[in-house]
Amino acid sequence: MTKPIISKLLEDYASQYSTSESKTLAALNRETNIKVPQAVMLSGHLQGTLLQMISKMVSPQRILEIGAFTGYSAICLAQGLKDNGILHTIDIEEELQDMCLDYIKKAGLENKIIFHLGNAIDIIPTINEQFDIVFIDADKQNYAHYYDMIFPKVPIGGYIIADNVLYEGEVVLPSELQSKNAKAIHFFNTKIKADTRIEHVLLPIRDGLMIMRKVNE
Repeated sequence: MTKPIISKLLEDYASQYSTSESKTLAALNRETNIKVPQAVMLSGHLQGTLLQMISKMVSPQRILEIGAFTGYSAICLAQGLKDNGILHTIDIEEELQDMCLDYIKKAGLENKIIFHLGNAIDIIPTINEQFDIVFIDADKQNYAHYYDMIFPKVPIGGYIIADNVLYEGEVVLPSELQSKNAKAIHFFNTKIKADTRIEHVLLPIRDGLMIMRKVNE
């Protein structure tokens, strides 16, 4: 995501009237924006607080995150884990691994977050778990594929959350004006709308979050 959906003024206002970032998350936010290309991919304060809130409401035993980036969203999601809960996060970018693991340790979550380096399509089948929450925030071309892969791993009542489902607003453009990623996201949104096994809502926060609750196999 490179273009905000709402004005920065409104986003700053919403952030101001939301629970503040922890010191660790604020430091991670700052370092990511200073050092990492495409830092806009970071979930950030407002979306991170929402993910944290959802996790605390669900109180999950197991979470799967597809797309770790620098670890911000993993740290947020892990806040709601049960005492013996575990979050598995997957990312393909080796150069970000050390930074991600460093901040996971600074957040005191090194015993609750397992980092998997590699291609999610290869790694997901090797994790023999059921997940109360799955967060999809990786390559947009594979969103529909990731969804199909993880659906059997989510129990009835479990949640799947997908980021960037408005893709900079491109999803509302005519098809010929959409980028490949926007077309893939629109295909994913259409797939979700047609799936009667879930309840779902698309929230226009940041670049769009699709929240899905599994109600049937």
